[in-house]
Amino acid sequence: MFENQQKEVETLMAENEEFRNLLKRHKELNKKVESAELGTLAMDDVTLARMKKEKLWAKDRLTHMFESHLAPSLG
Repeated sequence: MFENQQKEVETLMAENEEFRNLLKRHKELNKKVESAELGTLAMDDVTLARMKKEKLWAKDRLTHMFESHLAPSLG
């Protein structure tokens, strides 16, 4: 997520605690979902589905926050 935009992400992480925490949570969820799908982390289907939904919500929120951060510089 946010490939080739590391500088902007670092700036936003430094300025915005919500973005920083949400990005951390998204990364944690991503690791758990990948491990569950590979079979290296035991997890029931309901929990996996819930984690995938939370991960998607986090990604959508992060994308919105990132685009809002960039918007002033685009004008």
